[in-house]
Amino acid sequence: MAADLTAAQDHEVFVDAALFLGMHSRDDGLRVACKTFFVERLDTRVVMNLEQVGRCDDVIWSYSRELQDLYYPFMDQLHTVMDISREEYDRVDAALALSDADFPDQLPFIDRLLLAMVVNRKGLLHTVGPRADAFGGLPVRAVAAWPAGVPEPAFPESLERLYRASLALRLPEDRLGIPAPDRAPARDRT
Repeated sequence: MAADLTAAQDHEVFVDAALFLGMHSRDDGLRVACKTFFVERLDTRVVMNLEQVGRCDDVIWSYSRELQDLYYPFMDQLHTVMDISREEYDRVDAALALSDADFPDQLPFIDRLLLAMVVNRKGLLHTVGPRADAFGGLPVRAVAAWPAGVPEPAFPESLERLYRASLALRLPEDRLGIPAPDRAPARDRT
C-alpha cells in the first residue's frame, strides 16, 4: 500500500463515488480496501468533484431515514477531519469531455466529464474494481483488493466509532456504480 501512496504523490488525487461508497460495500474485501484508502490518506488532500458527491447522496437518500441517520454522522465527520476538496467542473473540463480526446467511446458522459477534470488537472483518479477497466490507459487506478486475514485498519477512535455505526448501511456493488460482470457498462443516453 505504501508504494501506492508514493506513486500518487506527483498527481492530484481524485476519488469517485464508487470508491467513497465502497467503504459501505456488502463485500468485506472491497469495503476494507476502500476504507484503507481513506484511512491512509486522512492527513492528505483528495479531490472529489461535486457531481460525485451528489452521486453519493443520491444513493444514500434512497435508503430509509433510519439508515441515513446512522450513515451521515460518519460521512460528515470524515469530510470535516479530512481535506476533501469538493470541486466543480470548469470550461476546460467540459471542452475536453466534449472533444475527441482519448476517452473510450463507450464511456457515459458523466465519466467523460470526470476523466476530463482529472486529465485537465494532471490528476490520478482512484476507483474500485472492474470500473477502472472501462477507462483503459487513462490516469485511473483501482484500489487493490484487501487480503483475507489481514487486520482492518482503523480511523482515529471517534471517527471509527461513527464508521462502525454507519455500517448498518451496506451497499450492493450495483449501487456503487460497478457494472455487473454479465453486463456491459451503461451507455450514454444523450
